[in-house]
Amino acid sequence: EKLKMLEQFFILSDRGDTIITKAFRGELDRKECEIFFRKVKFWKGDATPVFHVDGINFYFTKKYGMFFVLTSKELVSPSFVFDALYRTMKVFRDYLGVLNEEGIRKNFILIYEIVDELFDYGYPQIMSTEVVKEFVINEAVVLTKTPPGSKPSIWNRNTVSSAAVTRPMSTTLSTSRKSKKEEIFVDIFDKITVLFNSNGFVINSSIDGVIQMKSYLVGNPEIRLALNDNLIIGGSGEMGKAAITD
Repeated sequence: EKLKMLEQFFILSDRGDTIITKAFRGELDRKECEIFFRKVKFWKGDATPVFHVDGINFYFTKKYGMFFVLTSKELVSPSFVFDALYRTMKVFRDYLGVLNEEGIRKNFILIYEIVDELFDYGYPQIMSTEVVKEFVINEAVVLTKTPPGSKPSIWNRNTVSSAAVTRPMSTTLSTSRKSKKEEIFVDIFDKITVLFNSNGFVINSSIDGVIQMKSYLVGNPEIRLALNDNLIIGGSGEMGKAAITD
């Protein structure tokens, strides 16, 4: 089956302002942004992540107070589109450090350059930060504003604040070249899913977790990761089971 192409990518604020818009084939214009926002705004309840209006399919997710949208004229597999959409957002975050409206507006040239590398004539191609960084020339503009809720650290001064993981990739790389300081940052995400019956008893429950690492170490050093003794890897038992992927 022939791979169907995407038509357009755009980012809107929750007010409906167009932040980024990119037509891959030049066949669509800004009016699609207005059509999308008007449809979502007047939707009864929460809008479905995929819908069809006037011959255009819209695929979107709302994150960080913004709408990230891909469009197509032909019906494309939603799982394929959302995979491309989330991978695109991940590359943005790797470069900007923090994915928010201010960061995108201040780095719109970089964002357009990244989108040009990620998509070729509407076909997703390079969806990895490691590969994209070989072709992207511009560097991120660092946001100097202190993250809300940040407080002076009372811990060991040699311990890097958790806000350090939000440092833009390009800035960290350029800094590390000058100071030759090697760093690695780790994020741990957990998601708990529980299914109850009408009487309030648990039918099924599961915990999904992922460890994301952003490494700026030179070469390929050996890294040892210590996990809880109660965690069972690659098998099953009374304590549950887990799997490790690259």
